[in-house]
Amino acid sequence: MAVPALEIKDLHAWYGESHVLHGVDMVVQPGEVVTLLGRNGAGRTTTMRAVLGLTGARKGSIKVDGVETIGMPTHRIAHHGIGYCPEERGIFASLSAEENLLLPPVLKGAGQGMSVDEIYAMFPNLAERRNSQGTRLSGGEQQMLAVARILRTGAKLLLLDEISEGLAPVIVQALARMIHMLRGKGYTVVMVEQNFRFAAPLADRFYVMEHGRIVEKFGAAELEAKMPVLHELLGV
Repeated sequence: MAVPALEIKDLHAWYGESHVLHGVDMVVQPGEVVTLLGRNGAGRTTTMRAVLGLTGARKGSIKVDGVETIGMPTHRIAHHGIGYCPEERGIFASLSAEENLLLPPVLKGAGQGMSVDEIYAMFPNLAERRNSQGTRLSGGEQQMLAVARILRTGAKLLLLDEISEGLAPVIVQALARMIHMLRGKGYTVVMVEQNFRFAAPLADRFYVMEHGRIVEKFGAAELEAKMPVLHELLGV
């Protein structure tokens, strides 16, 4: 059996004295799209941040491609091929779209990143707006740029936090097509999503979080049978 792209065991995490994650277990296989569902405050974003060492204290095990990373600093974890797209996107307003795209370094030890031409083929809107300042991009264009930036680095495990939030339906559809394309190219994707309708047709498997714990996990084939549980837990 293949070594998991990401394997989390008994993960606890804190912000200061606040104990946020309580024994999270999660496995993501190479090439999978996995969605973390849950209400606001359930611990989904903290789980992603903990993978990269962006929380306070952590305890447990986080393996990336079989390598234990729980004791590593963030910059070393990133070199194992992880790309993180946070909810706030982090676009530099004073730089053009292309300057933002070229800003992060290519990760040593990671796979071959996408070329600028490949990225513009995937995101034609960005090609048209390459010379526009970050502040002049629409919310959807900024989101595409945030994802494109990590694809150029060579990251193969993508952590995407609420990428559909607040965007027009046509942009959400474009992001869904992007995730299908990335899966076809062999990328592994972990998504935090509040937009269940966006996430449901994309994911191979689902984890549901509540109060810093995984309370449900199931595959796409079980989704219909799990709808009563999801309605109770999430209100979907």
